[in-house]
Amino acid sequence: MTKDKILLKGGCVLSMDASIGTLQQGDVLLEGNQIAAVAPKLEVGDCEVIDAKGKIVMPGLIDTHRHLWETALRATAADWSLMQYLQQILGPLAASYRPEDVYVGTLLGSLEALNAGITTLFDWSHIQNSAAHTDQAIMALQASNMRAVFGYGTPGTSVWEWFYESKLTHPQDAHRVREEYFSAEGQLLSMALAIRGPEYSSLAVSEHDIQLARELGIRISMHAGCGGFGPKYNAVAELHKKGLLGPDINVAHGNTLTDEDFQLLAAHGCSLSITPEVEMQMGLGMPATGRALKNGIRPSLGVDIVTGTAGDLFSQMKIALQTERALQNEQMLKQSEMPQVQLKAKDVLQFATVDGATALGLEHVTGSLSPGKQADVIMIDCTAINMAPVLDPVAAVVLLANPANVDAVFVAGKAVKREGRLLHADVHALQQKAIASAEYLMEKAAIAEKVLV
Repeated sequence: MTKDKILLKGGCVLSMDASIGTLQQGDVLLEGNQIAAVAPKLEVGDCEVIDAKGKIVMPGLIDTHRHLWETALRATAADWSLMQYLQQILGPLAASYRPEDVYVGTLLGSLEALNAGITTLFDWSHIQNSAAHTDQAIMALQASNMRAVFGYGTPGTSVWEWFYESKLTHPQDAHRVREEYFSAEGQLLSMALAIRGPEYSSLAVSEHDIQLARELGIRISMHAGCGGFGPKYNAVAELHKKGLLGPDINVAHGNTLTDEDFQLLAAHGCSLSITPEVEMQMGLGMPATGRALKNGIRPSLGVDIVTGTAGDLFSQMKIALQTERALQNEQMLKQSEMPQVQLKAKDVLQFATVDGATALGLEHVTGSLSPGKQADVIMIDCTAINMAPVLDPVAAVVLLANPANVDAVFVAGKAVKREGRLLHADVHALQQKAIASAEYLMEKAAIAEKVLV
């Protein structure tokens, strides 16, 4: 019988809480679904004790922007630009999705995230082809046992109608979804509206969609500053003129936003999700990490699409850090100066934890090992050949770790991974369903590829 109290004992604790700091050796007590205590040494009776020696104990990572439904289409967009992605993934492939394909992709993507130490994720789900598609996406998130924000998006039935200056307003089924699945407080799942914004729909449609979200009392996420669409549509400035910016708005990407745009976002308390690897591949522009920081916004991180990259935040942390350093170094070299490191590994770890929680409005729930917050905790094996010896635990997480190093994952105090193994009932069977789903979708959409394994 599982005890209500779990003591993670003797690990290196990266609390991400300024009042606690880093404990080179410390204990973390989980009680029910909460973090009860963090200290150099705790004496607790009648609890399960997990030996955390040789492990880094830290808050779960937070992915603030991902399209989980695309997981079965893994790596199909590896050589595609943004426009090719829009015309293929959001074209015939999205239109071919059945409700069961949405379920399989969303669940497999959720488990992939959990396996990589991601305990909280914003699922930007623009595959609402029918009410059944929506229901299956939500049911998959429920089955994963992860903490997630379900971003209710638009149908994937026609990229031409729903994107490219669309005149269609957000589906009204959002009212049913809010009432049926998200009326109770304190759930692992919450709801947001994933809107297209002025770069993909008319300004009038964007205004309608933002007002719909506020009527429903939920947060809003939209893409902006996406390559050439940024300067063409001036999304942030146009929304500001309409008085629509607010702390409930999260902007994904922001690559080609201006300094003035970032200042407006900061002034209105908006948040930013950066997905550095996909942004550079697809031609959205260089990641806006440094410009966001310069103008008062602490960014968060996301994977975006596993059709173009791996599904873990370790990769994104490393790429975000080193890309911004390269940009800063290049500027100094152009001035005949020797570069100085400005962005630190700790900054990027904050992007993936505390800043991610803030971006999703969950800073009071998760993002740090603070007593009273939910017990979203991961342990990373420091004895692995790619990790040991660990001289700087923050740098080790940001620059050395990968999903294989994630030893244990707890979400709201419940173990979903232990001793390096996911505890989901049958991952292999799910993978087989994903292979069948991918075969069907590629054939239905007449994409000239073959699913091999």
